Formats: sequence, C-alpha cells, structure tokens
Amino acid sequence: MSEQEEEFDAQDVLNAAEETTYKAINIPVTSEDLPESEDNELEPEPSGGGHVKEQKDRSSSSLPSTDEEQLMEEAVSPEQVSQSLRHYKDHYHATQSANERSNDYVAFLEKIKAVKESLKTSVIDSSATGKILKNNETLLQHVVKTQDIVQVEIFSALPDVYPVKRINRSDDASQVIIVRVQTGTDQYQQVAVEIIKSDFHKPFLGGFRHKITGIEYHNAGTQTVPKKIAEKHNAFCRDTQTVLERRKLQQTVNTTSTQMTKIGVYVSNITDKLVTPGKYFSAAEYHAQRLAAVIVLQTYYRQWHAKNVVNDLRRQKMLRLKWEEQEEQRKIEEKEEWMALDYYRRRNPQTKEDFELLYNALELWRQEELARINQSLTGAERKAALCEVLEKESQIIASIGRHRYIAAIANQEAMIQAFLNKCSAPKKWRLDGKIIEMDTQFTLRARELQNIYKCIILKNLSQDERLDVLLTLKHTVKEHECKLTQEILELIDREVDLMMRGVKQENLEGLRKRIATLFFHYIKTPLFNPEVSRHLKVPQDPLKFYKKIYYCHSCQLYLPSTEFAISSTSHHINRCRKCISLDNESQQRESFLKYKCLLQRLYSSEAEYEDDSKIAFLMQLQDIQYLIENIWMSQSALSAWNDLNDLVMVRWDKSLEWSPWNCILLTKDEGVAHLKLMSIEEGYKPLFIHKIKHKHFLAKNYFSQIPVLASFLLEDPEVEEIRKKHNPETTPKIIESPKPTP
Repeated sequence: MSEQEEEFDAQDVLNAAEETTYKAINIPVTSEDLPESEDNELEPEPSGGGHVKEQKDRSSSSLPSTDEEQLMEEAVSPEQVSQSLRHYKDHYHATQSANERSNDYVAFLEKIKAVKESLKTSVIDSSATGKILKNNETLLQHVVKTQDIVQVEIFSALPDVYPVKRINRSDDASQVIIVRVQTGTDQYQQVAVEIIKSDFHKPFLGGFRHKITGIEYHNAGTQTVPKKIAEKHNAFCRDTQTVLERRKLQQTVNTTSTQMTKIGVYVSNITDKLVTPGKYFSAAEYHAQRLAAVIVLQTYYRQWHAKNVVNDLRRQKMLRLKWEEQEEQRKIEEKEEWMALDYYRRRNPQTKEDFELLYNALELWRQEELARINQSLTGAERKAALCEVLEKESQIIASIGRHRYIAAIANQEAMIQAFLNKCSAPKKWRLDGKIIEMDTQFTLRARELQNIYKCIILKNLSQDERLDVLLTLKHTVKEHECKLTQEILELIDREVDLMMRGVKQENLEGLRKRIATLFFHYIKTPLFNPEVSRHLKVPQDPLKFYKKIYYCHSCQLYLPSTEFAISSTSHHINRCRKCISLDNESQQRESFLKYKCLLQRLYSSEAEYEDDSKIAFLMQLQDIQYLIENIWMSQSALSAWNDLNDLVMVRWDKSLEWSPWNCILLTKDEGVAHLKLMSIEEGYKPLFIHKIKHKHFLAKNYFSQIPVLASFLLEDPEVEEIRKKHNPETTPKIIESPKPTP
C-alpha cells in the first residue's frame, strides 16, 4: 500500500468528530496541519501482513528537560503525540526504500521539532493567565471550551494534615475512534475502532531490531486481551479416562501366486522337499489320545492334591493334640493352684471365707469320724471314742479362735491404716492425660495426725524417742479442750511418770494401746480432723442414723441396716450377719466361697455381653445357692459334674438376657461349647430340652415372689397357662333348686 493510500485526512476527521459523538484520530502529515486542540491522538495498528513495529521512547531523552517542556507535557499527554509521531515515522520508514531512509529521516526529525515547538508555545500562551478558582466555580465559567488545553494546579490549605497525593488512574473503560481508510483510488471509508485500555503486557515471541533507527520488529503480537478461563475444581472428563474399544472381524485380501517351470521359465527345485502322506489319524483316535493325556494329568494332580490334604490333616491333628495337651496342662495347673491357695488359706486364715473353710473342713472330719465310730465300735468304746472326738473338736475350735483373734487384730490395723491413707490422700483429677494432685489444709492436717499415730504405735523405741513422740502428741492434743483430750493428756502424763520410775515396756503395753485407741478416736472426730467427715460411714446427724436402725431378734441389739444380710426373697429382717455366721459355725458349718466365686463368674460373663442385662446383678448369695442346690442339684446338666469350682451358669438362649428361667449349669468347657450353638433345637434332643424347661418353670415359680423379678413374669403366657391348669377357679357357684311341679 502506498503512502498516499495510508495517509489520513485530518480535516475530514475533525468534521466527522463534530457531527458524531465518537472521537476522531488525527495523524499529522505536516507541521501546519497538526491541530493544537486535539487531546486524543492515537494511531491504529496496521492491519496488513508483515511485522508489527514498536519504537522505544528515545525521542523524549533528546529533548531538553525545561519547565516549559514539563508544562507542555502536562497540557498534552505525551502518549498522544508520541503515538502520532510514531505512526508517521513507521509509515515513513515503511514506504521509503532502504537507500533513502537515512537522508529523509533527518528532515523528518526537523518537522517533528517544529510541531513540538508550536504545541509548546500554544500551551504556554493559553496558560499564562493564572487564576485561583473558588470551591463553587467551574472551568466553563472562565470561558474554557470542551477541547481547550488548560493547566490546573491543585494544592492543599493544610498540607500537613491533608496532603495532596497522586491518584493512579485505572480507567478500563473502552473508547471508540473513527479511522478513515482509503479503499480505492478515490474511495475512503470511515471505520469505528474500539480501543480497550488494559495493562496487558504483550508477550515477546522473538524479532529483530533495526541498527540505525533502533525500531524493534516483532515476529508476532496481539492487542486483544486474552480471555481468562475460569478454574475448574475437581473436573474430570470421562472421555479421557475411558478407553473405547470396538471389535470387528474382517478378512483381508491375500493375493498369492505360484511359479512353475515352463517354456521360457526355469525354476530350481533344489530346495524342494518330498512330502509323503502318513497314516490317517481319525478324530476318534485324536480324542482318545487327548483323553489318555488328561487321565495322566488328573492322576498326578490328584496325587499331589491328596498329599496336600493328608499333610494338612496331619498338621491339624498335631495342632489339635498340642492344644489338648496344653489345655489339659492348664487345667492341671489351675487345679494345683487352687489347691495350693486353699491349703494356704487353711494354714494362714485372714478373711471370713478362710475361717468358713476351716469350719467346713472340721465338720467333714467330724462326720467321717462319727461314721467310722458308728460302724466299728459299740457300747462303752463308742462313747469313749465320741468323747475323744468331742475333745479334739473343742481343741480345734479353740485353735481356730486364736487364729481368728490374731487375724482380727491384723485386719483392724490394716483397716485403720487404709482409713488414714484415704483421709490424707491429696485431691486428684485428670487433665490432658495427666493426673494432677493438690493438697488442701484439711489433707495436710490429716497427714500430720497420721504421722503422729504411726509414731505412737511403733515399738522398740528408746526412752528419749518415746518421750519426744509423747511431747508432740501432747502439744497437738492441747489445741482443743474436751473430755477426750483431757483423758489423753492424763494417760500421757501417767506413761511419762511410769517411764521415769523405770517400769518395763512389757508392763506399759496396755497403757500405750489405750493412748493409741483414744488418739484414733481423736482423729475420727470431724471437729479436730475435718477431712475425716468425708470418709465416715456413720452419719453425723443422729436423726439420719435412727432411720436405718433395725432390731436383731437373735442378739437383741439395734444395728444399722448394713449389718443385716437380706436375700431377694426375704420379707422381714430377723438376724444380723454375725448371728447368721455364728449359727452356721455351730451347726451346719457350710462354706459359701464356692458360691461366691460362681456368682462372680456370672457377673463377669454378663458384663461382657453389654446388652443392659439387669436380672443377673439382682441375684444375691442366698439366691444363687438356692438355684444351684435345689433346682440344678449342684451338678452339671450334661455330665453331672459336681465340683462347683469347675461349674458356670450360662444363658440357655444367648439372644435373651440371663435370668433364673434362662440359664443352665454346665462345666466351663461345656459352657463354651453351648454358647457356640446356633440353634438349641439342633444341638439337644427334645427330651433334654423338656427337662431344662421344667427346671426353668420351677425357677419362675420360686423367684416370682420377688417384686422386681415378678415384673418380668407378668406377661409370660406359659406361666399363666400352667397357673390356670393347676389353680382352678374357686369362686362359689349358685345352685338353683328346681321348682316343684304342680
């Protein structure tokens, strides 16, 4: 395209700008044609092919930096002038040949300087009259037209408080300009071009720079802001993850040919082979051969499989025998451990259960001796033997009494020490997995009294050490004045007096025990030791204490409710625990340790189910004893094993909670096997099931007397049916006498 075709008519552009609302672009052709009032001079990008040209702002550095130039740059935007000049310069370089560029460039620079000088003078002349505008005045009131260039200076009256800051203009609004383009020889067309202001930086994709002019030519470029693609979170495309396969059978064309010896063609037969037909192999023979091969393979496979099965069975048998041996050894060890524990309890009785074992063993020995005497002796010899047995029994009872006295003293000391440890223990709580302890003034007081009590009961102390302990005790007790403290002070003075007189320590044991006992009562008094009130079983309020007092008809004493053993079937309180124990030791001499162990095993097994069972935890020792002795006859329902140490009470139907009418007495191994059954009807015969249900009905009939357990039996249809069968209606019937016939 020639230079004349690319030049814009500035006058036509100005006329078009006055008629329309769009802004027109003016491209200066000469210095005279350049208008002074244009404020938007932009150049359109060339639409033709080739390189896109870009010029660095080197002309600005060559001009002198004076105040007048700064004023001109404020009035006219440097981008408008530089763009117009750059377009003209680029157009000029594009139309001239390579040889004429250097000469014409100098003339063109002179024209540019003339244009800048004319613009500068116009701006300076128009802005020479400086005026200060008021707050309500506008530029239109001072005869400032729309396209005039005016220099405005903004300053603050209070620059320290309200400084004037430069505001960065970020106007992204689009602007439309009209460009006149020559489409023919004498044809021109006005094109509306929208300019979008954006800070988009065009990427550099390579190019070259002119050595003389310094213009950079880029290989490619764009002025359109690329569209921003919104990010897609967790977007998956099925087409890129799924393989589409399609199967299609087709037969390709295979063209072959043969060549044989003929006239004019010779084919060598050196590599030919002579093929002779073999024996005909029928399909039946082929299948028979395959069958024989399959049989051979099956033979070897079955042999290998049989060896594996036999080895597996042999290994399982060895494991089973080893497990049975371990179980048998475990049972033997448990039995020996139980016997050793029973022997230790008999030799060193400490608890109530240990003395029950001793009296039970004594009763068994007495019955054996009576049976032997009644079978072998008669008359006077029998009476003498009975007297001898009675004397031995009295001696054994006396020996048991001495052991009980020693055990009671030891247990009492242990109880006192445990009580003092509870009172002096610090407060504990858990926080973030750590245990935090805190001492209060009450716990410190309890700990101080505990240390004094420990020093009092110590033995083998020297006279000086004992005097120091008594002096500390005296100062501690003097803090409170009452009858108890006065008695303690009198006993302390008496012991000190006797020690000064040289009395032996053996003769002072009783006095020292009295001091220790009274001081322990001092410790148990909440007035002297406030912490002890939290651990006393007896309430401090007498009115609360009297509400739970009951009368024992045997020892004729009024005792708290904790001293009475009440079964779930009892309706009245008759005898206390001590009277029941004394009656058992004098007459029956039974041992309840086995029943306690069995009841404890029942509690632990029911707690493992975690199904909120309640009836099992309502059972007491007397209830479980009646259930075992009277209903299950103290033996296993399957094997009739009568050792209570090996028996357990398990659920008859494991889907229901344990109750006296849903249980069975079995050994430990039988109980484990019973709980593995999926169906009771498949595991037992109907006769055995009927026998167990009969025992369950007996248990229902007995335990229905308990109010709590009776609530579980009210809606049982089986019980109602049996009751109606055995308890017919006893309501009186009305018999009407027949009327006499006339």
